[in-house]
Amino acid sequence: MAKSCPISSSFIIISVLIHFTLSIGLRRWPDVLPYELQSLDIASRLRVDPDATRMASRDFGRLVHPPNPAAVLYPSSIEDIASLVKFSYNRSSPFSIAARGQGHSLRGQAMASHGVVVEMRSLNNCSCGSGIRVTKNPIWGSYADVGGEQQWIDVLQATLKHGLAPVSWTDYLYLTIGGTLSNAGISGQTFRHGPQISNVYEMDVLTGKGELVTCSKDTNSELFFAVLGGLGQFGIIIRARIALKPAPKRVKWIQMLYDDFSTFSRDQEHLISINGLDYLEGSLLMQNSSPNNWRSSFSPSEYPRISSLISKNGIIYCLEVVKYYDELTSHTVDEELQELLKGLNFLPGFVFTKDVSLVDFLNRVHSEELNLRAKGLWDVPHPWLNLFVPGSRISDFNSGVFRDILPKINQTTGTFLIYPVIRNKWDDRTSAVIPDEDIFYTVGLLHSSGADDWEPLENQNKEILKFCDKAGIKIKRYLSRYTTKKDWMNHFGPKWRTFEDRKAQFDPKMILSPGQQIFNSV
Repeated sequence: MAKSCPISSSFIIISVLIHFTLSIGLRRWPDVLPYELQSLDIASRLRVDPDATRMASRDFGRLVHPPNPAAVLYPSSIEDIASLVKFSYNRSSPFSIAARGQGHSLRGQAMASHGVVVEMRSLNNCSCGSGIRVTKNPIWGSYADVGGEQQWIDVLQATLKHGLAPVSWTDYLYLTIGGTLSNAGISGQTFRHGPQISNVYEMDVLTGKGELVTCSKDTNSELFFAVLGGLGQFGIIIRARIALKPAPKRVKWIQMLYDDFSTFSRDQEHLISINGLDYLEGSLLMQNSSPNNWRSSFSPSEYPRISSLISKNGIIYCLEVVKYYDELTSHTVDEELQELLKGLNFLPGFVFTKDVSLVDFLNRVHSEELNLRAKGLWDVPHPWLNLFVPGSRISDFNSGVFRDILPKINQTTGTFLIYPVIRNKWDDRTSAVIPDEDIFYTVGLLHSSGADDWEPLENQNKEILKFCDKAGIKIKRYLSRYTTKKDWMNHFGPKWRTFEDRKAQFDPKMILSPGQQIFNSV
């Protein structure tokens, strides 16, 4: 009979080392990250391989290509994220951390070169995230507690099961709650209900110190207002309590065409000053754009007539409104709309109406996304320019930008938005920055381009900004990124000192969201 041999301790050590090496994918640990990070419980959920780090250094804009992050964390719990932030905070030389939702930023805002990117959507793969919980409360009213990693389309579907829905949206629903609340979250409902950041009751926020803090207007309010519109600088949104109202079943979706900008903008401002409409936006139809896009309620049979109108005028302005209704109001909605639209000066014969479900309307961009993906035109550069323009200067903006600068380039496809919002629907205590006028306009020049021809559009954006500066139009940029501290200080204006103080309070080692280049710029 053969004798048994005791397993040597050296053999055990070698086996453990081999297992650990395989567990990190045979990849060399990055020099820029502390070796001790490997001893934490989250080590197995940190990926340092090129596939993971390359993916985390891409975004929807496809315009910037900074160095990859050193690692990507795929958290299985909120504690995983807290552990990572605490570890960095407690070091004498902390590493940067960026929370990434859908990666829909335009210029690397959710990236962390040589740091760690946290893939927030990974929380959906476990039961440890905040998820979506709908509550009816006699004090708060109806609300949904929603994980920062959730998408707005998920919130819509979950709340509709209870006959409820949020009141303020973005045009595109496949964005995360944490992402839009870190900016503002705007769409055609903003004139009535304010941006999404005006419709939050409470949040759980993981600060740059690794502390999980519950905050609201009344509790830890400084953190609450800092995070809303705070560009990820003060904390990671773990949970947000979103206001809900009874959900309508259907919408009347109407588009009206104008050939005169003054008439168009005057009618827009009139409509947001009265009660009754649930949504209002506007857009441009130009010779290098098609009537057939995700904004359109036009019948294909109308395309030739509309195209002829565009050819004749160069630019046509489209005013778009929506009225919600359900079974109780279905017999009166048309009469109410006629009364609301009475006295408007759109072009006779160019009014187009569509009757669709609430879901089909709110999720209208998704069908165009699927179409563009099928054609390989979704994952392309997006040199977008989003601006808030003071209402008193919108006519000058039209003359200088819409009529002069935009028509110079004929290579683009995309959508050009313009619609007014009301300042008093925004809370000035948040970090969001808007023009100092009662009415200002959202302008979105949503270009897309080929992989190699986006630079002319970027140059055009710079020309637009230069025009505004020279003309004294005091715009505020939205979803943009500056590269110098001076530019950021000019952007925030009187809010800069508060913004800086809040950073020192909640993220004193400047760990969070380095991709914004606010506190790590020159």
